[in-house]
Amino acid sequence: MDNRQSPGLRARLEHKSAPALMFFHRTPRWVTPVVMVALLLAGFVFRDWRGALALLPVLGFVGWLAFLSWPSLGAMGKLLRVALMTFLALLLLSDLGLMS
Repeated sequence: MDNRQSPGLRARLEHKSAPALMFFHRTPRWVTPVVMVALLLAGFVFRDWRGALALLPVLGFVGWLAFLSWPSLGAMGKLLRVALMTFLALLLLSDLGLMS
């Protein structure tokens, strides 16, 4: 992607993310992690389309936060986020039966 377009895309996504970030800021601190862990556990327990459906918002949430925080991350932070998203994507594909 052209570097000149990237700041515009980032700025637009940050602007569109502001209401969601404010929503998460207003909820009790424990709600988001509990919901994400519950969805992740459902993805582990249900090894079919229900597990994939539970993992989809977790993958989206992690990807969204990774994109927003990417410029401020060091190499290890970027590597960990890519590894986590890869793991979640593979688990989701496995739940859908697209991987053995």
